[in-house]
Amino acid sequence: MSALHDLAATIAARKEADPDSSWTAKLLSKGPEKCAEKFGEEAVEAIIEAVKGDRDRLASEAADALYHLLVMCAARDVSLADIEAELARRQSQSGLAEKAAR
Repeated sequence: MSALHDLAATIAARKEADPDSSWTAKLLSKGPEKCAEKFGEEAVEAIIEAVKGDRDRLASEAADALYHLLVMCAARDVSLADIEAELARRQSQSGLAEKAAR
């Protein structure tokens, strides 16, 4: 398994955990809206580091953003497998064609 799959599995397991025992469980207990808010904050922080050009800080903030993206999706019962299936579906067409179809 990749680190991303391991992370997704941990997040899924934490959905049933006591919010006092896990940051992930605590975040999920606050609902999808709070999870989305936190993802937005982390995404903005990653954008800031991308603009600054600090590779190490960008890698750190990108990891935070990926974690919070998966938590947000888990809050709405969207799994990493669901996301991978959508990505696989999109591989059969060019990015330009996919954009035009929207």
